[in-house]
Amino acid sequence: MSTNNNIENKQRFKAASLPEVVLAVVKNKGTEYPFTGEYNDVDEKGTYLCRLCGLALFRAEHKFHSGCGWPSFDNELPNAVSRLKDADGKRTEILCARCNAHLGHVFLGEGLTKQNLRHCVNSLSLDFVADEVVTDSAEAIFACGCFWGVEYYFKRLPGVLKTEVGYSGGHLKQPTYEEICQGTTGHVEAIRVLYDPNRLSYQQLCQFFFEIHDFSQKDGQGPDLGEQYLSVAFYYDDDQKQVAENVIKELQAMDYLVATTLKPVSPFWPAERYHQDYYQKTGKQPYCHRYDPLFSKSVTK
Repeated sequence: MSTNNNIENKQRFKAASLPEVVLAVVKNKGTEYPFTGEYNDVDEKGTYLCRLCGLALFRAEHKFHSGCGWPSFDNELPNAVSRLKDADGKRTEILCARCNAHLGHVFLGEGLTKQNLRHCVNSLSLDFVADEVVTDSAEAIFACGCFWGVEYYFKRLPGVLKTEVGYSGGHLKQPTYEEICQGTTGHVEAIRVLYDPNRLSYQQLCQFFFEIHDFSQKDGQGPDLGEQYLSVAFYYDDDQKQVAENVIKELQAMDYLVATTLKPVSPFWPAERYHQDYYQKTGKQPYCHRYDPLFSKSVTK
């Protein structure tokens, strides 16, 4: 497969995991309402990544408050952002240089900073990570029981840039926690993991996934029973699928029963805010997950 075809295939899989509100921006060139974006008022140190392909686009040091209602940056990372005149010739669109995801528009000559430049960017086009040197990222989605405990462990894995808990695999759009707990939506509690491929491979990530839960349990995880707690590895492309299959074969060769299923990615719906970083907020410990080093080469902390 050619490099271009491989990139297009990965983008197709990645787009399949995005909620419609994100696709409306990155693929259909929509614009979120001003002052509503997640990153409009964020002032933390780190890096802003392309939501569609994970490429690093902007450093937080170049972000400034312009008062326009959208995140503003007066510089971009080298070769990360491309420009295209709008059809009417009045404005200049900015896109991810790798995947052509729509980011927003660029404006010159406003005198707001010394750079005299403003990238006006939709928050929905971005992912923020608290890492000031990352240049690229990759993504994985797993499910293995209560996502509180799953996130607790993944956040401690070196090379993981960001985690987000949510719901995936079901038929209902924008499900709530109460709805998925009824066991009728087809969703599982899942976690979206952004990681640095220069520090952590998908194989290591997949091995770690199996090391933090009972992958032999068929009806849930620990005391949490129901379809929303089943073990699932969602794959973004054929490469991830093959890696996951190989890891399962390793476990089976060690005489482990593996109840985990493999599924192509489907829309990932972020869970309610109070579910995010739950154990970090409460200071509690996971009750149905534990780390068991099954693979000698796993990257653990």
